[in-house]
Amino acid sequence: MGFIQDFKTFAVKGNVVDLAVAVVIGAAFGKIVTSLVNDIVMPPIGYAMRGVDFSKLVYVLGMNAEGKAVTINYGNFINNCLHFLIIAFAIFIAIRQVGRLKRKPEKLPPETRKCPFCMEVIATKAIKCKHCTADVPATM
Repeated sequence: MGFIQDFKTFAVKGNVVDLAVAVVIGAAFGKIVTSLVNDIVMPPIGYAMRGVDFSKLVYVLGMNAEGKAVTINYGNFINNCLHFLIIAFAIFIAIRQVGRLKRKPEKLPPETRKCPFCMEVIATKAIKCKHCTADVPATM
């Protein structure tokens, strides 16, 4: 009975549930960004480069024993690098926008200030400096 109870406690902890939600949302966001790259961004880039399909760029090393070409597919590498840069940029923009939506913590007044006579640090609400014993004007 202890093992099952421990597992239930672990499985319904806030951190585990939050992580599961983050993974699901991340996967969905990944599909959106992949579609953005493949369907919206890459076609104009291919058109601007006069129909060059990076995935077809290869360097032929030679033929293997079965008569098939042995190639270095550097076009796929270029494609994947472009995809990475575009996806990283899209995620950067999304995270930046989410950061703007977060509520900024309200600034509290500092709890200390300097005495205008001896320049030592005193409490904000102090009316007498504990260092030089001068009467300090109150702050608002």
